[in-house]
Amino acid sequence: MNSAILLIGSVILICILMSRFLEKLAVPSLLIFLALGMCFGENGIFRIPFDDYAGVNLICSVCLIFIMFYGGFGTNLQAARPVVAQAAVLSTLGVAGTALAVGLFAWLVLKLPWLESLLIGSVISSTDAASVFSILRSKKLALKHHTDSLLEMESGSNDPISYMLTTACLSLMAGEEVSLPLLLAGQMVLGIGFGLLTGAASAWLLRQDLLRSQESRTVFLFAVMLLSYALPAACGGNGYLSAYLCGIWLGNSKLTQKRYLVHFFDVVTHVAQVLIFFLLGLLVTPVRLPAVLLPALAVMAFLTFVARPLVCTALLLPFRAPWGQIGITAWAGLRGAASIVFAISAVLSGIEMRYDLFNLVFCIVLLSMAVQGTLLPRVAGKLSMTDRGADVGKTFTDYQEESDIGFVEIRLGPGHLWCGMSVSQLSLPAELLVAMVDRGGTAIVPRGDTELQEGDRLVLAARSFEDQEHLNIREVPVERGSKWAGQPISRLSNTKPRLIILIKRGLETVIPTGSTVICPGDVLVVAEPEENA
Repeated sequence: MNSAILLIGSVILICILMSRFLEKLAVPSLLIFLALGMCFGENGIFRIPFDDYAGVNLICSVCLIFIMFYGGFGTNLQAARPVVAQAAVLSTLGVAGTALAVGLFAWLVLKLPWLESLLIGSVISSTDAASVFSILRSKKLALKHHTDSLLEMESGSNDPISYMLTTACLSLMAGEEVSLPLLLAGQMVLGIGFGLLTGAASAWLLRQDLLRSQESRTVFLFAVMLLSYALPAACGGNGYLSAYLCGIWLGNSKLTQKRYLVHFFDVVTHVAQVLIFFLLGLLVTPVRLPAVLLPALAVMAFLTFVARPLVCTALLLPFRAPWGQIGITAWAGLRGAASIVFAISAVLSGIEMRYDLFNLVFCIVLLSMAVQGTLLPRVAGKLSMTDRGADVGKTFTDYQEESDIGFVEIRLGPGHLWCGMSVSQLSLPAELLVAMVDRGGTAIVPRGDTELQEGDRLVLAARSFEDQEHLNIREVPVERGSKWAGQPISRLSNTKPRLIILIKRGLETVIPTGSTVICPGDVLVVAEPEENA
């Protein structure tokens, strides 16, 4: 256990330190983590023997819950409304059509049994949300005709259908008496019902203001995410579909301080993505991959250049989609972690197959990410689908008006310069706005002619500063006997460029001026350039 924790901690640390460097590479960053896992693996540099399929399946399945929930939570329905119907068709009929086409190819060309061929098609029939989200965000790839929203919704919602088809194929191959329509209908109905019900109930509870602290609200949503998967799964429904729909409901609900929830789930989901790809790289045995390389290359080429384009054309043409949109949608059908996790489930079922399904799907995913993921920005440019005047961030619900607006409070004490002045006379910069005046407990929405009075509490709004790459803010405790103790701020040496922005004095917060005297026990909050930290 200690070795496992040491390994996971080291990998996460390496991944975090590498993240900025990886953003500059042309290849998808998740592909690097996959390669990193292979370096740690049995045939890699560190030669760690690892073949715990059951453990990896459990960890990756839990990580997929995070990815599915956050995929829904980050989907902006308002931005995606023009393409909701297209996304729904691609994530259902598109997945089924892709599975059938690849199954026919494997049956006719690779000469595999029909059910085995259909299982391969089902496992790789969904596109990968983690890969699509990562490329669109890291490359700031905004696409015309709401195509970025279309890809996000499709990739976020098509894993459940692929999972259902995989489960059905495994049941048939095991010789079980299965009614395929009833199985799929039951999974769909329970998944949709529990997802919407859990999302609506959670949003209602959050609006009741029962949870006062942001920490408790975050933990509450963490629990809701797990329940949204577990409840339908325990009843025979599709937990991934439920988690995705619950995320959509909550992400598009009016929740206070949503940006803090987004920041939390953004970090957790990124770690989940990294962990999945690292573990899958660690689990694979590279010396066994050449045995499946040619069939994997054949399936990937057919999937990329025949099956996916045909399915996208057949399903998007009735919506009168431009050819450029059809082309980029077809190329952006990246395969990813979900397909490999579903392949692990098939391996654990113990069903004999001609090819090792895990290694076969691993190669297909590796080729898909390396070719399609790397060339996606270039293909978008060749098809004239890049929208340079748009912001891909607007397709996510974390891009909200509240996300980059901060509020500050100013109290007008006796003799304050603003007392007796109207708001229009304050000569504030255009980026700073008086949003509210609190006068004796009464909230006033100010106008230009609103006159300010002594005792008013002003709330000013401005764009928040979040990029602290070149600014360091730190706390400096003032010990008894310090050369700063007993000195007014104006007399402090300014040999370094820094500013004392506030003083913590016991339970009191002091906004300092030049005449403020520093006392022993004070904690100074100092801002200074990063290079001087």
